[in-house]
Amino acid sequence: MAELWQRSALELADAIARREVTSEEVVRAHLDRIDAVNGKVNAVTRVLEDALTVAADADRALNAGRPVGPLHGVPFTIKENIDVVGSPTTQGVPALADALPSLDAPVVERLRAAGAIPLARTNLPDLALRLHTDSTLHGVTANPFDATKTAGGSSGGEASAIACGLSPLGLGNDIGGSLRNPAFCCGITSLKPSLHRIARASSAKPQDPFLAVQLMAVDGPMARRVSDVRAAFKVIAGRHARDPFALSAPPLRVALVPEPAGGATVPAIAAAVRAAGDALADAGYEVVETAPPLVEEAIDTWLRWLMSDISELLPVFGTVMSPTAMHFLECLAALVGPVDVAGHMQLMMRRHEIARQWSGFFVEHPLIVGPVWTGPPFAAGWDVETDDNARATIELIRFVTPMNLLGLPAAAVPTGMADGLPTGVQVVADRFREDLCLDAAEAIEARLGTLTPIDPR
Repeated sequence: MAELWQRSALELADAIARREVTSEEVVRAHLDRIDAVNGKVNAVTRVLEDALTVAADADRALNAGRPVGPLHGVPFTIKENIDVVGSPTTQGVPALADALPSLDAPVVERLRAAGAIPLARTNLPDLALRLHTDSTLHGVTANPFDATKTAGGSSGGEASAIACGLSPLGLGNDIGGSLRNPAFCCGITSLKPSLHRIARASSAKPQDPFLAVQLMAVDGPMARRVSDVRAAFKVIAGRHARDPFALSAPPLRVALVPEPAGGATVPAIAAAVRAAGDALADAGYEVVETAPPLVEEAIDTWLRWLMSDISELLPVFGTVMSPTAMHFLECLAALVGPVDVAGHMQLMMRRHEIARQWSGFFVEHPLIVGPVWTGPPFAAGWDVETDDNARATIELIRFVTPMNLLGLPAAAVPTGMADGLPTGVQVVADRFREDLCLDAAEAIEARLGTLTPIDPR
């Protein structure tokens, strides 16, 4: 099993939560690692004296059954230009060696609130304005892979410390690559967030930064694993009273389409779509009932495009397909009729118009949630019992087909049961945003549950 100093922040948080290890043991392991290794890299500038006391308090809170945060008991380090009460914000220069802040920076405050424990401060170049971490106050920080090479800057102390296992998680900042440069040099990961995504504030004088800092500088997390960076980002992001421009990210707006145009929708299906909408609203999404433009035109264009090609191939298909399957295709082909070259050109122009209008719709509604089928699964063989049934399948799947016409990603996810059969929805996003589809589908699944595996009935 890996030593405690080798584990990721989330691994440590999980082990502490499971009482496999105490926070005090985790903090002590990192302090021992600092004692053993920091002399070789000069990454940590000072250890925070109360770290073990805070860790013992964290263990007592957990043992008492009190609510704890997602990073409870996990130590973290802080670049020495970010305020931590009880430790000077030196900016790496002797003139500020005793500059004690009266308040934690918002990022430190929020990590503390999540249960994390400030462990130590880390080095930076003078005023954080160099690509190489060499401060007048503390000297040079070495790259742990090769002491003759730079650790990068300006968060080089943080990156070197994390790379050596002196800390599992840290805070730095970035006005010209200062989170990314040292992450690259030291082989760790970091995130430079969007401007104003993470609140920045200092209790030092002056409290109002110069213009370039206001317009370009950001604080951000650093770690050995992307999952740890993500976890820290979720904790520290958002609006704060001390930063007038920091924003909580607006929730993604979901266009909910319970009853798509072009035909009827069974009430149980529409109810399932609204249940998915409720689940997403509960997860923090902004949900509005509205439909994307030109839905019926998209359905018709898909059908004409597909069936005009299939019509030309029916004689070939007839040599390998069953009479029943052929009759199904012939019924659908009859809905369209032949399409000549000019007709194909018109279809392509129509597709472009639909794609353009949906693209604009996605700007305001990054996700669309609607039915997969607008009715329940039909009886086996129903689709070929009559010509009308064959044609009715197009109405049944009508909200599926625009996604194929436009090349959009769509995730299908169950929502429950109705009359002994599954119900479900599809989550649609703009091209190449499968991540949004899966995030929302996972949120629906988390709240409405799964239906399988089952024994066949």
